[in-house]
Amino acid sequence: MSSLATEILLDPQSPDLVLRHPTLNECVKIWTNTSTSWMDSLTLPSYLKESLFLTKVPLARNDGMTTWILVDKNLPADRRQILSSCESFRKRSLTSDSDGRVEDNIVHGIASVFCSTEYRGRGYPVRMMRELAKTLYTWQTDKLSCAGSILYSDIGKTYYSKLGWKPNDENCHIEFKSCSVPRSSLVKELLASDLEALCNRDEVLIRKTMATPAKDTNLRVTIIPDLDHMGWHLAKEDFACDHLFGKIAQAKGAIAGSPGSQVWAIWTHRYYCHPHSGSSNNVLYILRLVIEVDETATRLPTYRQKKPTGEKYDEQLGLLRVVLQAAQSEATEWKLDVVKLWNPTPLVQEMLTKTGLEYVRMEREEDSIASGLWYDEMGGVRGVAPLWVNNEHYAW
Repeated sequence: MSSLATEILLDPQSPDLVLRHPTLNECVKIWTNTSTSWMDSLTLPSYLKESLFLTKVPLARNDGMTTWILVDKNLPADRRQILSSCESFRKRSLTSDSDGRVEDNIVHGIASVFCSTEYRGRGYPVRMMRELAKTLYTWQTDKLSCAGSILYSDIGKTYYSKLGWKPNDENCHIEFKSCSVPRSSLVKELLASDLEALCNRDEVLIRKTMATPAKDTNLRVTIIPDLDHMGWHLAKEDFACDHLFGKIAQAKGAIAGSPGSQVWAIWTHRYYCHPHSGSSNNVLYILRLVIEVDETATRLPTYRQKKPTGEKYDEQLGLLRVVLQAAQSEATEWKLDVVKLWNPTPLVQEMLTKTGLEYVRMEREEDSIASGLWYDEMGGVRGVAPLWVNNEHYAW
């Protein structure tokens, strides 16, 4: 029987340590080990079922998701020690320069970084991340080049920063308490069938935004909030809702206004614990918030004051209010405690003060710290990080 007393553990700097991809049996072992940290409101059997299910949903399927393990290259699959593990997701992205020249590329999102208790304190995750930083630059780049990789740290800002993933300048969110509000006649709920057209419209807006010349900003990057991103979050949501309630939530967001001047939010239900447990940690995350006329969405300093005025401003303020109230009502109906909106634009931040809604602004210092490692043209790490546009929850 294998134990640490009989296992030979390689030095974390050993040339025999390599990145590999796990077998299904090894994946089950990883998921079993991670369950105590990440199974949220599920049971272990349900978590194992969900983990397999999430390998076959949008963003993950068709090789969009890759699982990585750090192992001794001399040991056979299913008999080797999994010294550290993680996942990466291929994400469509855009970069643009100061002249507004837009380039399509990919960004890899790193998730589920884990080291089993018996292997901790030896530096194996550090070795894995350093190997990954070198590997991802050319991973799945047969069609598009890789601009960088991102992750969301739950252990503060220092650990991953030392490895090259620098925390983004903005890591804040707005938090609203759930409450039941009569639904306005101005707002319409979004169904799953509505999302593809909205995501396509959103991409057109984002490409226009990224093409804006920016003499005060050398490089910008954004993760495209496409249907695959929404589909991954909603697949996870559907699994949890079916497990907890035996049904799924039909509303995937809310929209108000006329085309060209619409406001919409796409959201997801996240249950970190059973809603009857007495905890207050369950969240309705707004994955993406769009105000079509919002020029401050460029995030450029010179555009911070480019806001609608007069009747148009008042109209947009009213539409934003009813969309956010719809989110609060949805959270109440589905036994979620709060609504969270990540990194709102300058226009949204200003309008929030005039909506009459109660909220708090939170600066995250320890959890969900959006961090990026950005490549230069030679595969090295850029000295200056690009401006990250639309650092919202859909990219998590």
